Amino acid sequence: MLDIRFVRDNQDAVATAMEHRHYSWDRDRFNELDEARRSAIHTEEALQAERNAQSKQIGSLMQAGKRDEAEAAKAHVREINDKLKVASEDHERAEQELHHMMMCLPNMPREDTPVGLDDTENVEVRRWGIPREFDFDFKAHWDLGADLDIIDADRATKLSGSRFVLLGGLGARLERALINYMVDTHADHGFKEWWCPVLVNRETMTGTGQLPKFEDDAFKTKDESLYLIPTAEVPLTNIHAGDVLEGDDLPLRYTGYTDCFREEAGSAGRDTRGLIRVHQFDKVEMVKFAKPEESYDELESMTEEAEFILQSLGLPYRVVNLCTGDLGFSAAKTYDLEVWLPSYDNYKEISSCSCCEDFQARRANIRYRDPSAFKGTRYVHTLNGSGLAVGRTMAAIMENWQQKDGSIKIPNVLVPYMGGVEYITAQK
Repeated sequence: MLDIRFVRDNQDAVATAMEHRHYSWDRDRFNELDEARRSAIHTEEALQAERNAQSKQIGSLMQAGKRDEAEAAKAHVREINDKLKVASEDHERAEQELHHMMMCLPNMPREDTPVGLDDTENVEVRRWGIPREFDFDFKAHWDLGADLDIIDADRATKLSGSRFVLLGGLGARLERALINYMVDTHADHGFKEWWCPVLVNRETMTGTGQLPKFEDDAFKTKDESLYLIPTAEVPLTNIHAGDVLEGDDLPLRYTGYTDCFREEAGSAGRDTRGLIRVHQFDKVEMVKFAKPEESYDELESMTEEAEFILQSLGLPYRVVNLCTGDLGFSAAKTYDLEVWLPSYDNYKEISSCSCCEDFQARRANIRYRDPSAFKGTRYVHTLNGSGLAVGRTMAAIMENWQQKDGSIKIPNVLVPYMGGVEYITAQK
């Protein structure tokens, strides 16, 4: 969340940022609630001081034998308590509504985030690889998967409904190979591996910004005490909720594989087929905790880490700087990596690498100390990025590495993870 003092003192800048994000911020209501809260606090403090003074007098009056005056003072204290109750209730109401408003206010975009309406106004940064030109009629990955008997959409629907995936044989092995390859690569590059729960409590979901704003998009248990995570960013970031880290230990670099669960409400068209947009999917996540002055260098290196995976798999992609209208709730700046998918004749998002600055750290109360630089503690900057979304990576491999005979060539780096298998061919 944003610092309320910053919002109070920079309302024009906040209003402009929210306008660029296409978020409706009620500035007048914010000021009304802020003033009501501060007024209630002032009233509480004045009444408490008056009550304390009256209470002290009661004892003195009793000792002096002024019983009638003491009783009058007691009556006055009761009146003050009644007023104090009202002031406290006013304070609580204003505090709760103001807190909810602040919790639903998205992050401020960084100054180099392009201003735009939606993903059509994202700015391309660079490309790698050249999309393949086929000398045969290529197939979409959902058709390839059916032909090779490695994706069974019909049985997935029978088991769970639409937007679920059932992988079989070498399809299941390719998914597992990708997970292991990605985690091994990140670990070799200095990321500490974690194995995280996929059910987390409300506080954990709130810490990274999924709640309260996106409550309706989350899968949750019957009593709403636990939520299925939409990404490993949620547990990985909240590992340090409430902690004070040592500045000398920063940056911390974490990685982990989890199943992820999302409603994916509103998506339609070809995204409903295959592995692109499903309710349950695998993802290998990267998370960093950094000093503010180092966080954007860490964003660049995190993006390069995800690019390394794509390059090693031989998958053409591009990097785009997301505009304000396409920026995620918690992010100040985001690079999307978009992989080339022949079936779309276009690039499709496969990773988002974001710097959230201290937005999540304030919500989760993650700070650090550095006695050589400042007194006390400061909030860390948090970063997160997919390294990569496994299902989409599998789809990209299937489509980009398909062969004329209908088989799929396995990228060289994955062959050891596939037990030496170099091609996926039709299962007999």
